[in-house]
Amino acid sequence: MSIFDLNAPPTPDASDPESNDAAGTTPAAATPATPAAPIPPIAPDASASPAPAGVTPEPTPTTEVTLTSDPVATLKFKPRVIEALSTIFDPEIPVNIYELGLIYDVIVDANHAIKVEMTLTAPNCPAAQTLPAEVKTKVAGIDGVTEAHVEVVWEPTWSMDRMSEAAKLQLGML
Repeated sequence: MSIFDLNAPPTPDASDPESNDAAGTTPAAATPATPAAPIPPIAPDASASPAPAGVTPEPTPTTEVTLTSDPVATLKFKPRVIEALSTIFDPEIPVNIYELGLIYDVIVDANHAIKVEMTLTAPNCPAAQTLPAEVKTKVAGIDGVTEAHVEVVWEPTWSMDRMSEAAKLQLGML
């Protein structure tokens, strides 16, 4: 018989008055093993070390959410989302994040949930913690939006080529 024989008859228990064990004891091999102490759960990101003082930590993208784009809802909401995003400015560059090319995609599903895929100018961008949160707040505030999700993506890498002509003109690059 193996140690984990699930078909073995139950072992008599000393506390069971109808036990057939004459001595009233349970063999030691049949006693289930219990751990001496509970195993503590592993903390999320326990291996990640905190960022050194003066260094902005890389932003943690939101949980990936998959939405199925709905063409009718997209026609209704995408212009309103772009309008809201055009009111958010990069704190170091006097251009809104839409014209800067930080917004990669806006996905609207049939239930009016919206997902914005965006990037930042660099992984160590000082606004890495505030811009995605501001995007989520602005999008969630649009009348009729049921959910707002923001996903920070790094591919493709942002470059100045993603900037609109208006942004380049505003920054004196044209």
